[in-house]
Amino acid sequence: MTAKTYTVRESEIERRWYVVDATDETLGRLASRIARVLEGKNKPMYSPTLDSGDHVVVVNAGKIAVTSDKRETKLYMRHSGYPHGLKAESLGHLLDRRPEEVIRRAVKGMLPHNRLGAQQLTKLKIYAGPEHPHQAQRPEPLA
Repeated sequence: MTAKTYTVRESEIERRWYVVDATDETLGRLASRIARVLEGKNKPMYSPTLDSGDHVVVVNAGKIAVTSDKRETKLYMRHSGYPHGLKAESLGHLLDRRPEEVIRRAVKGMLPHNRLGAQQLTKLKIYAGPEHPHQAQRPEPLA
């Protein structure tokens, strides 16, 4: 007799809500913890082909910590598609302007680069301040 391999179904997935306070957290380490929960790798029923992850709410994104001199040297690039359309923005400037975008980009880079990763990224909610509108979901602190 051979053992059967258990495969999780979409209907069996339970989604939980977690809240993370980003105050004085290192950007990359926080992003990897969040990406792991969004993918569902913290659960025993992980499946790489299904979105089995949980929802994550990040508060105080403006108080994130970065090491060394990354505020000035790390650049975020984007291109408009037109000639001379390359724009560069430093991490420090982007943190002042849109701190939520810094965490979103860091987490997005750690998720799969396909439709599944895009679906997992929709479960990430980021807020610059300490308030968030997800109290009804009763999020618990992420360990």
